[in-house]
Amino acid sequence: MAGRDYIVFGKPSFAEEEIDAVAATLRGGWAGTGAQVQEFQRAFAAYVGTRHAVAVGSCTAALHLALIAAGLGEGDEVITTPLTFAATANAIVHSGATPVFADIRRDSMNIDPEQVERRISPRTRAILPVHLAGRPCEMDALGTIAQRHGLMLIEDAAHAIEARYRGGKIGALGDVGCFSFYVTKNMTTIEGGMLCTDQDPIANKARILSLHGMSADAWTRFSDEGYKHYDVIFTGFKYNMTDVQAAIGIRQLAKIEGWLGRRREVWARYDREFADLPCVRPASEEPETIHARHLYTLLIDEAGSGITRDQFLQTLHRGGVGCGVHYRALHAHPYYRQRFGFKPDDFPNAFYVGERTVSLPLSPHLTDEQVDRIIGLVRSTLTIRDRT
Repeated sequence: MAGRDYIVFGKPSFAEEEIDAVAATLRGGWAGTGAQVQEFQRAFAAYVGTRHAVAVGSCTAALHLALIAAGLGEGDEVITTPLTFAATANAIVHSGATPVFADIRRDSMNIDPEQVERRISPRTRAILPVHLAGRPCEMDALGTIAQRHGLMLIEDAAHAIEARYRGGKIGALGDVGCFSFYVTKNMTTIEGGMLCTDQDPIANKARILSLHGMSADAWTRFSDEGYKHYDVIFTGFKYNMTDVQAAIGIRQLAKIEGWLGRRREVWARYDREFADLPCVRPASEEPETIHARHLYTLLIDEAGSGITRDQFLQTLHRGGVGCGVHYRALHAHPYYRQRFGFKPDDFPNAFYVGERTVSLPLSPHLTDEQVDRIIGLVRSTLTIRDRT
């Protein structure tokens, strides 16, 4: 099914306030990095509870800047999960360091602290947990490991803007937290990300690195106070966020907690309606945590359901429902296999999940009728296959 009835996976929502904010920014004569970015940074830092927030072009950029600003580079190792988007490991490679994978727990799909402990070597400098699908990692255990070994703890919170762990905000529990505002995320600036930290040296260096390594950005250089010269302090990057993006982000941030309530409603319906099907639903929310409900994932196992994950995806697509895969395990991809010599059974839990996982639409803007359609199609697909 195609056309306007197709349920697009991860479709964003923009109301008149976002559209008006963008129009006002364009009419205001300054669309680059300026006052809107500064306001967005202040609001997001307050939301997360960190002293600093540095707005950048993507979560990938935030991760890269976090590693560089923390002083990681050639000869260093960073432990992370193989069940994540390529950006997590790619940022480590681009920093000059080496990604070291630690397997996940199959129930939570998050990195296993016991596996992290086993992977530590004299070259380990940081742990980079990913709060997959919006579920907080075991931050107490990971924090204890990091402290005991003198390691940086850098959170990939791309999926976890609203998440909390034992009273603390995800993204503020480690040394640095990195967030995504990509178009499919719980809030969006189309493209964009944020680096959050309480550490002045990391924040200051990240700000400079994010715009060519210059000591002053364009907003500072070309303000009504008159032109100011800049110095190039580092060989930096073009990672800055624009005021147009930030104008959207400010309005989206104000809505995100309300949207979480609707995500919970849809999630609960899925849980009830799929309870009797031959598939694995997400694990329950852990005590003293808030799950950001970014992705609702099912594990489709051919042995139990009579259908492969990819057949399931195609069936839903033909029925007008877009889905995602988050993710095929990184160590199964050609680059990581060839460069680091990984084999599928090196990280069996991540490989198992990566070959079976599928993400259903979970937008807070889904109508009840659309949710009914998704549920009906999932049920008919798995029930029919189960009978054959």
